[in-house]
Amino acid sequence: MRPEILFPLFKDITGLAGVGKRTADLIEKIAGPKVVHLILRLPASIVDRRYAPKLADAIPGRIVTLRVTASEHIAGKNRRQPYRIFVHDDTGELELTFFHAKQDYLVRMLPPGEERLISGKLETYYDRLQMTHPDHIGLPSDADRIMRAEPVYPLTAGLTAKVMQKAVEQAMKHAPELPEWQDGPWLAKQKWPDWLTALKSAHAPEAPVDLEPDAVPRRRLAYDELLANQLALLLIRRNARKLLGRSLLGDGRLIAAARAALPFELTAGQEAAVADILQDMKAADRMLRLLQGDVGSGKTVVALMMLLNAVEAGAQGAIMAPTEILARQHYETIAPICEAIGVGVVILTGRDKGKARGQILEQIADGRAQIAIGTHALFQKDIEFQDLAAVVIDEQHRFGVHQRLDLSRKGRAADTLVMTATPIPRTLMLTAYGDMDTSRLMEKPAGRQPIDTRTISADRMEDVVEGLRRQISEGAQAYWVCPLVEESEVSDLAAAEDRFEHLKGIFGDRIGLVHGRMKGAEKDAAMAAFASGETSLLVATTVIEVGVNVPNATIMVIEHAERFGLAQLHQLRGRIGRGAKKSTCLLLYAQPVTETARKRLKVMRDTEDGFLIAEEDLRLRGAGELLGVRQSGLPEFRIADLAAHADLMAAARDDALLILERDPELQSDRGKALRVLLYLFERDAAVGLLRSG
Repeated sequence: MRPEILFPLFKDITGLAGVGKRTADLIEKIAGPKVVHLILRLPASIVDRRYAPKLADAIPGRIVTLRVTASEHIAGKNRRQPYRIFVHDDTGELELTFFHAKQDYLVRMLPPGEERLISGKLETYYDRLQMTHPDHIGLPSDADRIMRAEPVYPLTAGLTAKVMQKAVEQAMKHAPELPEWQDGPWLAKQKWPDWLTALKSAHAPEAPVDLEPDAVPRRRLAYDELLANQLALLLIRRNARKLLGRSLLGDGRLIAAARAALPFELTAGQEAAVADILQDMKAADRMLRLLQGDVGSGKTVVALMMLLNAVEAGAQGAIMAPTEILARQHYETIAPICEAIGVGVVILTGRDKGKARGQILEQIADGRAQIAIGTHALFQKDIEFQDLAAVVIDEQHRFGVHQRLDLSRKGRAADTLVMTATPIPRTLMLTAYGDMDTSRLMEKPAGRQPIDTRTISADRMEDVVEGLRRQISEGAQAYWVCPLVEESEVSDLAAAEDRFEHLKGIFGDRIGLVHGRMKGAEKDAAMAAFASGETSLLVATTVIEVGVNVPNATIMVIEHAERFGLAQLHQLRGRIGRGAKKSTCLLLYAQPVTETARKRLKVMRDTEDGFLIAEEDLRLRGAGELLGVRQSGLPEFRIADLAAHADLMAAARDDALLILERDPELQSDRGKALRVLLYLFERDAAVGLLRSG
């Protein structure tokens, strides 16, 4: 149950003075519905209103605060004409301009002959000083309130800076002093203030430097948020470990036979991952492991060894992939090996209907299908396994949590291996997968050559097309990637459809097109034609980022590469270089190129290391954009910046581990304060996993 001390923070923002239903709806869009959401929404910038010159010395274009006296009000002849007020000090005169003005209100605010403070942006109009709609009008006694560095918060359409500011001020009145949950020596070492002082300071920045992630109050608050995240993940992990598992120990004969059937030796990384997985499966606890492997690093073979161990133990295994193409790719890799060693394997996708589907379901239900491969079709209600004990989820960020659970629930204490080809920086790993054990595949399989990556100006498009024509005439296959499907009014990017029509005039029937707006069957047909060699050039959008394996494809052209993120460029590039032939990736860019884009292109030229690329992408773009928070299952942080606070994330992880080692039920004074922290950052579910509630 939420501690009483936090009750004021979890009241609806409609209870704040001056916040009605309409304003609350707008604030909710950018912060949330509760008071706590408002106080944790820190300023994004500041407006400095401390510049207070005389009119004669005032610099146009700046925000100024002026002490003036109103001399004359002049109403417009009609609604379209502005209402004007002339004000002055002892050095000059200024015209204030108001549109859609209410005269009685303005006469009350700026009565002729009385001194007032006004603040806003100073401009000139026909060599006269002018200010349109001052931001503040007040009495000289309001100087302390007006003449300050004013925090500016994120806004949405219909919400003004002033209204948002007042709402935050009201919310901050409800912020209580909370028990200290930080370790005393750590707090002293960091020279951090207490939580409430840090919060108040963060909402009262004095200069732009106070808005930086490394400003002391922001670092303190970021650490609080990261500690809550890590503590919650570890509590969830501990609880998952308590779930009854089963020991799966095969005799090794199928794994040995599969190894003998492979045309290559496993890499050191694959061997280590297989060893970790078999060790996990042997234990009585349920396995939850993340297998991180760069594009083409051989994750499917590792997954096969896991599934074969389950089959050796008399059970079944399953692989779930996000697309039919990817499911078929797994099937084509696994089926020949399974056939050679006498293991029954089936594939089930949405395409399987009627009698054919019924036969597959029978094989899964009676155990003849020892390994099932498929899409989301695998977790439909009518699918029953005889004894599902090992589950592999591929490209996990493309599935919802519930979908993953649905498949593992079809088994009895099923061990789960989650695979991703998206290299994830360590900071994000801790954030999103802190509840999992992790294995990494760092090397490429033997025989793979490095990809020659070059950056080329779009001005040389004709040269690129001519080079492509020569290569294709010699039997090569190529991808041509465009960012958009069709021309848009807001973008000058090359459109896939237009590029397809242009290139079709050169390559004729040897060209295919695939994009996200095509129906699934059309998309699959275009991919299949390319995979079989029927087409030599595939014009595509980023839908091929996760797609079919075509070892003969040795060229990739990425148009407007400067507009892509690093992780995405790396994923796309990984579609080539899968055979023994040398591959080339051409990154076409259009001028002008931003400094960030220039850095991205340089990183792509310099390295193929997906993990290094991911770290650089995090640094250049931040976590939110890197994987897409909602798409990837990453938590949204209100204060913490994962790129800027990577050191704090690692420290929070270590701190959380130590806390649960020393005080597993959070019963000490610090433990009880940490419960408050978990509730503050809405990790209620994690608190519920503690025995004492």
